[in-house]
Amino acid sequence: MFYVTMFFQYVSQYLKTRLQYRTDLFVKFLSDLLFQAVNLIFILLVFGHTDMLNGWNRDEIIFIYGFFMIPFALFSAFFNIWNFNEQYIVNGEMDRILTRPIHSLFQIILERMELESLFGLVTGFIIIFYSGSRLNLDIEWYDPLLFFVFSIGGALVYASIFIGIATIGFFSDSRTSIMPMMYNVGNYGRYPVDIYNKAIRFVLTWVLPFAFVGVYPSAYFLGKTEWYSYSFATPVVGLVFFSIAVWLWNQGVKKYRGAGN
Repeated sequence: MFYVTMFFQYVSQYLKTRLQYRTDLFVKFLSDLLFQAVNLIFILLVFGHTDMLNGWNRDEIIFIYGFFMIPFALFSAFFNIWNFNEQYIVNGEMDRILTRPIHSLFQIILERMELESLFGLVTGFIIIFYSGSRLNLDIEWYDPLLFFVFSIGGALVYASIFIGIATIGFFSDSRTSIMPMMYNVGNYGRYPVDIYNKAIRFVLTWVLPFAFVGVYPSAYFLGKTEWYSYSFATPVVGLVFFSIAVWLWNQGVKKYRGAGN
């Protein structure tokens, strides 16, 4: 209950701060919408030259992209740790974090959250409903629950990868550029993994499991029965990788020696 109370207190203060600058908030929404539109336009341009992509049609690819946006929006809102190394390690902010009686990762998540990124949920659902209606998908009564579970699992997968990368800063206080590169790799999870070669497919499934963010959970709703086992493994993979990431974080904190001069 202590952590739940702290979470809502931070959310309350965050909203008060952001609403003081409504124009900035609107610009943020607009920039996110334009970014999402560009990605969608890219998919439409690809299918302007072909009807199928290794057995996947345009509406199925659009559905995967829409689903991908749901866990990605959750990740962007609550795990915004892109510049962790520079801000908290190089600049010494981690020393301040460790003086407080609350888990360090939880503090950083609260300090760095960007709730306006949740706008991506709205866009994602619009894309899903659009493509789903064109595909005439059959919806069972339990599918909304599975959708929620798969989305949380995908968000945990995304978060675990970037938390794991952030822990590198505990062992090396030099600036690194891995985060932007990994962000680009994550975009591969927006497309069916069977369009890649076996090596990339293996990496996106078991090493950097971005495929569990978009294509694998989407496969269930699209009726791709051959991938159902991967679909239902999404929450398990999310929990396992997130647990490993938190363990790596805790080990990194033990190695942290504080800011030098």
